[in-house]
Amino acid sequence: MTTISNNLQRVRAQIDQACALCARLPGSVNLLAVSKTFGADAVCEAALAGQRSFGENYIQEAVEKMAQVAAQRAEFAGQPEQTLVWHCIGPIQSNKTRLVAEHFDWVHTVDRLKIAQRLSDQRPEHLPPLQICIQVNVDGGENKSGVVPEEALALVQAVVALPRLVVRGLMSIPEPVAGAEAQYAVHARAKRLFDDIAAQQIAGLEQFDTLSQGMTDDLDAAVRAGSTMVRVGSGIFGKRSYADPT
Repeated sequence: MTTISNNLQRVRAQIDQACALCARLPGSVNLLAVSKTFGADAVCEAALAGQRSFGENYIQEAVEKMAQVAAQRAEFAGQPEQTLVWHCIGPIQSNKTRLVAEHFDWVHTVDRLKIAQRLSDQRPEHLPPLQICIQVNVDGGENKSGVVPEEALALVQAVVALPRLVVRGLMSIPEPVAGAEAQYAVHARAKRLFDDIAAQQIAGLEQFDTLSQGMTDDLDAAVRAGSTMVRVGSGIFGKRSYADPT
């Protein structure tokens, strides 16, 4: 068993334990393996261990990696045949929307209507609609992207009307805070906003079921607060060595 496989097993067990501690059903929290800066070999190892969903921040790097992963998985017998699901979890500039629309399955970082409109316009007809999370700056962090909570509902209503997108939920990346209770408190704000929007029963939000929050260091608090998808990178792949992502 590889290190990545061991790490995946440990993280899944941590998620299951976190669910049990707050009386949530097993399997109610999805694991997104954040593979940014790691190569195709690492993704293939994780896929061989049963991981299906992968998150990438740097769009050009991700598109090249997708092709490398597909080639490796086709070359070696024994790789699982299930389709991998690619999630864009990094900021999107207007000149990169076409790459995102053509290659990703999910986008977690829509925080303005202009980007959503470009994604919808550029999504190829032969592909299923892009699955969208609206990024919310839930704690007002100065260094974080995201729509302010007071404007989230209006953005959801605008994006849900676009033809090649499906709004699946909210995403947040709060500023780091010390202590489990402080972590829980900020994640709970996003959960309240998520529930408030879901309660509006807006036409087109029938699949509004995803709250993407929680990473390696605050996973337990995010699960307790109601996250349905946690994004774990270093806990699976190890410490990152950052290079120029361009």
